[in-house]
Amino acid sequence: MKRAKILVLPGDGIGPEVVRATLPILEKVASAGGIRCDVTEALAGGCSIDQHGIPLTDEVLRQAKKVDAVMLGAVGGPAWDQLPHETRPERALLGLRSGLKLFANLRPAQIIPALLAASTLKAEVVEGIDLLVVRELTGGIYFGKPRGVKTIGSGDKMEKKGYNTEVYQTSEIVRIARVAFEAARLRKKKVTSVDKANILESSILWREVVAGVAKDYPDVQLENMYVDNCAMQLVRNPRQFDVIVTTNLFGDILSDEAAMLTGSIGMLPSASLGIKKNRFGCAQGMYEPVHGSAPDITGKGLANPLATILSAAMLLRYSLGLEAGAQRIEAVVSQVLAQGYRTADLGGAEGQRLSTDEMAKRVLEAV
Repeated sequence: MKRAKILVLPGDGIGPEVVRATLPILEKVASAGGIRCDVTEALAGGCSIDQHGIPLTDEVLRQAKKVDAVMLGAVGGPAWDQLPHETRPERALLGLRSGLKLFANLRPAQIIPALLAASTLKAEVVEGIDLLVVRELTGGIYFGKPRGVKTIGSGDKMEKKGYNTEVYQTSEIVRIARVAFEAARLRKKKVTSVDKANILESSILWREVVAGVAKDYPDVQLENMYVDNCAMQLVRNPRQFDVIVTTNLFGDILSDEAAMLTGSIGMLPSASLGIKKNRFGCAQGMYEPVHGSAPDITGKGLANPLATILSAAMLLRYSLGLEAGAQRIEAVVSQVLAQGYRTADLGGAEGQRLSTDEMAKRVLEAV
């Protein structure tokens, strides 16, 4: 049996609860596919700050670079909100993305029929949604320089000035565009490139480069859309979208909007893929639920583990090459929900409302 090295970073809040509920499912399905998971656990985020004084240590990053995939729970919480920006828990995410060169974030948003009524939009608007947001992850305004806050002026005209830089190079745009077009080829063959080319020079380059890449994919339709229009269209007519490709900043916002179309952010997985190939010939990646650390429900058994379970399915698909196993998990999640079982965030009838561990157990027994 092959062996896969998995680094688990449970993180903060409900992160440890949902990750530890998910691991038996990952291990069972991987084993059925002929792969044994060798799991190592480490600290990242607020728990790392408490232990080591920083959100991500060099040793944890070193470990992450050596494994086939990383599974992350969630980071952050009010306990660390007063720390300087550069030492807050969320910096662990940026450090992992940068250190592992994870340039492509994939966030699927698909309506599960059993949860159609959970969406805040009308059923006729969201029924049949199946879209994928491909977000560039290591460039743009989150990493661009110069950046900072400085004092300008003097005397009674003294004030502070905050600044960031949105910057993209051709090579960064090409590689993320190719991820989007390759994904679209396996789906409905349509890519919507989202930018702000009527205002931003970086978006003018973005649109130009994406159009060039599109010439290599004549079987895939390309449309361009401004980000403000895309935000409106996602709630007006979300079924028009197949694959959305966009910048780091725009993708951060639009992927959360797309997530809520499905009824609960607790249902949405994500994959962050890098350039490096692992020992299985697949992309080294980091997998995490879209939801946050939810400190208000930590330790109460109320957390929805399904986004993390579906993230494990993406890990099987993209980093271990086990497509059948990924599909099995996804089918079982739909099956359990169709049977009426819910976590607190999804509502549900009395007697069918399950705790974090109970929901994970239902999935584990059926895979």
